[in-house]
Amino acid sequence: MKVQNYEDYWSLTLAFTDFNGTKFLNVLQACVDFIDKHKTEEYSEEKYARLQNEIQVFAKIDLISIRKAINQLVKMGFIDSLLLGCHTNTLDYLKAKTNRKRNSLFSKIIYTNSSFNRSITNDSKIHQINFLIKTLVENGKLSKKEIIALMLVDIEAIKKGYLDKTELSFFESKAQLSGFIDRKYNQIGYLFNILSKLDDVVFVNDELYFTEDAKRIFGENLEVSTKKRDPYLHLLFKNQLRDESFEYFKSEKCMVEKLAFPVLIASHIKPFIKSNDDEAYDPNNGILLSRNMDSLFDLGYITFDDFGNIISTKKLPQEIISHLKSYKLDVEFLNQKRKKYLAFHRKEVFEKRFNSSNY
Repeated sequence: MKVQNYEDYWSLTLAFTDFNGTKFLNVLQACVDFIDKHKTEEYSEEKYARLQNEIQVFAKIDLISIRKAINQLVKMGFIDSLLLGCHTNTLDYLKAKTNRKRNSLFSKIIYTNSSFNRSITNDSKIHQINFLIKTLVENGKLSKKEIIALMLVDIEAIKKGYLDKTELSFFESKAQLSGFIDRKYNQIGYLFNILSKLDDVVFVNDELYFTEDAKRIFGENLEVSTKKRDPYLHLLFKNQLRDESFEYFKSEKCMVEKLAFPVLIASHIKPFIKSNDDEAYDPNNGILLSRNMDSLFDLGYITFDDFGNIISTKKLPQEIISHLKSYKLDVEFLNQKRKKYLAFHRKEVFEKRFNSSNY
């Protein structure tokens, strides 16, 4: 694996951090209008200077900020090097009536076309954000230290298009030993600002997740998901559920499907973020489940009555509802404390999922 010199990193400087703001949109509009008006004219320093002057008149910002802003638009993929054109979604971005639509277009432009190696005079097809997202797909989550470590990677040398956990650890050590974090604080901040604006990824407790995965793990309301798990207490919580399953089944199995899946989830009944410290690690507030069962239960698509029967929302496809009828949580797992937690889940998770008592 090829390793870059530590000073060779994903370099990004931002003139604007609010991508829905008037200044950012005004500069982008001025660039688009200029490129369209002069599309047959070859690039020259004189042409670039005229663009800067037009932006200064239109957006009323200083020339240093203008050059930085144009460079930002090129690196982010909104406009092409040498002022040859714009991304196919740039006009849609400018015309968007809502920030919600603009954010989706922003994510698409950044993912497909951004390149931090690109400049106004030099094009590049190296897509760092694309590489980062594929690494997130491979690993499930990325800590802030791992994301910083990615900034040291020569992604052209990584033919598979992502890093695995071992490779991430290597570059994380390299970033720490080289003092990269202290020296490149601003550039790191710029990268995290862009990541925070992308659709369907979210930071929870300083780790980047796909939003769907984060909601499965932390619950629907991610804005309040700042409560940190105690890793050792959570391990003990899961071990107690494993022991309970082993005692009943004579092996570790999903308590509902009764199968020994290679991966079993210690699923909270009363969500972790809604639990106090005692409830958070109380094994009665947990069920050992397969990934599929955990997702359905955690997101409120299913719950259990006091006899362990599965209650399914009608929002699920009928074939899944029919399939679930063959499973239940055996009464041996239904002590009074667990029933109390299940009552909370039925009312506060299952029913509120669709704001209806009709399910």
